Amino acid sequence: MFKGTKLYSILKMKCPRCQEGDFFESPPYTLSKMGQVKKQCEKCNQKYEIETGFYQGSYYVSYALGVALFITVVVFNFLFREKVSPIFLMSSFVLSLLILVPVLYPLSKIIWANLFITYDKDLFLNNLTNLQNGSGIKK
Repeated sequence: MFKGTKLYSILKMKCPRCQEGDFFESPPYTLSKMGQVKKQCEKCNQKYEIETGFYQGSYYVSYALGVALFITVVVFNFLFREKVSPIFLMSSFVLSLLILVPVLYPLSKIIWANLFITYDKDLFLNNLTNLQNGSGIKK
C-alpha cells in the first residue's frame, strides 16, 4: 500500500490531503464516539466538513457497502454449506452486520471524503524535506 493513494487514506483512516493526521476522533469500535470526524487535520489543517451536511452523501456509500456485505454473506453461505435455510441466511447476515457496523459506518465517511479531497503531494514532500533538514524535530 503506497502513500499517496486513496486506498492508503481509506484503509489507514488518515487525512485524505496529507495522509498523516487521523480522520476520526477514535477507533471504530469505540462505540461512544463511533464515526465522529475531527473538525480538521492536526497536520495540514484541512477542514473535514467542507459544507454543512457534507457527510449525508456518505449514506450512498454505506448502502453500497451494505449490499456488498449482503452479497458476500450469501455467496459464503452457498459455498460452505450444503443446505441454506432462509432463517440461517438472514441470521448470518444480521450477525455479520452487527459485528461490522462499527467499521462500515466510518468507512463510508472516509470513502466519501476521499471522493472530494485529493492528496497533496507537495505537502508530503515539504514534510519530508523538513524532516531531512532537521527542522521538523521538536526540541
